[in-house]
Amino acid sequence: MHDRQPVQDEPRSTRPARRIPAGLLAGLSVILITGSATAWWTWNTVSEKPSTTVSTPNTISQPIPTNEPIQSQPNAVESAPVETEETVQVYWLKDTGTEFELVPASITVAADKPDEVLTMAMEALLTAEPESADVASTIPPETKLLDLQVKDDGVHVDLSDTFVTGGGSASMVGRLGQVIYTATSLDPTTPVWVSVEGEPLEVLGGEGVLVKQPMTRDEFEQSYEF
Repeated sequence: MHDRQPVQDEPRSTRPARRIPAGLLAGLSVILITGSATAWWTWNTVSEKPSTTVSTPNTISQPIPTNEPIQSQPNAVESAPVETEETVQVYWLKDTGTEFELVPASITVAADKPDEVLTMAMEALLTAEPESADVASTIPPETKLLDLQVKDDGVHVDLSDTFVTGGGSASMVGRLGQVIYTATSLDPTTPVWVSVEGEPLEVLGGEGVLVKQPMTRDEFEQSYEF
């Protein structure tokens, strides 16, 4: 019986190299290459793709500014303007045979402000024909109304210089009464200032009829008899 000698490790340099079959090595190479490529693609995909969970901040929609002017939309139904009318009196003269009487005739004008109403009334006095044959006017037909204003101290009437031409004293007093009564048809107590071509009327006609400034209806009746 032979004694078994212990087997001593051979030096590594003397060990025969274990060879890996070429087929197995090629398979491992494919696995390693494929695994590396898969890992690289996966990493790049994750690193380049943003996260699918994105929090959207709350936003308020604002109008986009433009250079176009903003136009207001008209109302669907627009109310028609209301035309205001006022009744006023124009004064004519009636010859009774012994004297003149001032006779009122009502007219309706499309106005509501006192100066507009009286302006239309005075224009009618100077241009319109009386509706009745029993009345007339001693104001020369060429007379023009240059201005009429309602102020705190009364009604101011400015006439063209034709107003003081022609006729006798009765005609002069009669036309002055027509102007004063027509100018005070909204308020009979209002003083009237009469001017001709912008100058206060002090003397009327060649007969020298004095005119007080201002003059009311009562003062006219007290100053003149015609």
